[in-house]
Amino acid sequence: MNVAPGKNAVSTVPFDQARIDWLMEEAGIDVLLATSKHNTQYLLGGYKFIFFAAMDAIGHSRYLPIVIYEKGGPEHAAYIGNKMEGGEHQNHPFWTPALHAACWGTLDAANLAVEHLQKIGKAGARVGIEPAFLPSDAYMLIRKALPDAKLIDATDMLERMRAIKTDAELEKLRTASELITDSMLATIAWAREGTTKADIIEQLRREETNRGAHFEYCLLTLGSSHNRAASPQAWKKGEVLSIDSGGNYHGYIGDLCRMGILGEPDAELEDLLAEVETVQQAAFSKVKAGTLGGDMIVHAEGVLKASKVAAYADFFAHGMGLITHEAPFLMTNHPVTYEGTYAAKPLEKNMVLSVETTMLHPTRGFIKLEDTLAVTETGYVMFGDRGRGWNRGGVA
Repeated sequence: MNVAPGKNAVSTVPFDQARIDWLMEEAGIDVLLATSKHNTQYLLGGYKFIFFAAMDAIGHSRYLPIVIYEKGGPEHAAYIGNKMEGGEHQNHPFWTPALHAACWGTLDAANLAVEHLQKIGKAGARVGIEPAFLPSDAYMLIRKALPDAKLIDATDMLERMRAIKTDAELEKLRTASELITDSMLATIAWAREGTTKADIIEQLRREETNRGAHFEYCLLTLGSSHNRAASPQAWKKGEVLSIDSGGNYHGYIGDLCRMGILGEPDAELEDLLAEVETVQQAAFSKVKAGTLGGDMIVHAEGVLKASKVAAYADFFAHGMGLITHEAPFLMTNHPVTYEGTYAAKPLEKNMVLSVETTMLHPTRGFIKLEDTLAVTETGYVMFGDRGRGWNRGGVA
């Protein structure tokens, strides 16, 4: 075990300790075993090991970071990481008093977690785990080694932990959204007649990377097609383009959609995008701390239902932050499979929402706007609030 020199666990905890302790108490958890990349990153104050950023597998096993946090006992916290992370600790010491940087696989990590729980007297405690992010071999080892422990699903508790963003998190989300928006608008202006979908996606990747964002995906349509996958399809004069991209800045997600046109939009296209915008604005009007999340959904869906494009349009909203769909969860199984557990709860200041209205027009194509909002006491702040009309292609 390595002890971070000059570190005081109580004064350097990089999260709201009182809030997490309260959430753990409510969930009946004595000690956390966080094993997902997003939750370990959160609990470590933003740290993520770059070597395993793209892929977890190595040798016969995989990378399994673990943050151990005892309710009310930050002096007992530990980080279990890969052997190479010792160098990371030398440069920027982890806040956890204990560091076990000695792992190459899941069983190594699980063994060290068991040893640490035994050392701090928690071998028979109520241990919060992440079932979806705890490999079966590690789970079985922990279950066998700690027969008196009660393993509790901490997923909901950890989602609630991340639901309200700090000012530093909001700034990263704002930066991610701005970088993605700038990149999409530059890509639309760059693309011209004959440019293929594959070329446009590659250009967007370059634009995002050059701006300091990490490119993750681009969903792109051209013309009347609703197919958003990369292909040799080329952009033609008069056709619409929808560009929906997810990228991140220091782990925090930017996820927006903007529209392009090669030429000038005709009256019908102006009208169709205006219908999408009307639904978006209806949703925005209900975003405010204290408003029930479900009320925003119902209002926007009601406006969409009354629209002349209702037969081929859809509305969706979800929380976002370190991952693309996180608390607040506002809709059930629409379109992603999870429960809308926050629909009956009030929105809270510093929650972040992605709001999107999508139209699959039978002849004009895929028309969509997706925006990112941070909830405030009096309403909302929008990130990347540019290019929400028809952006002209081929003008760069």
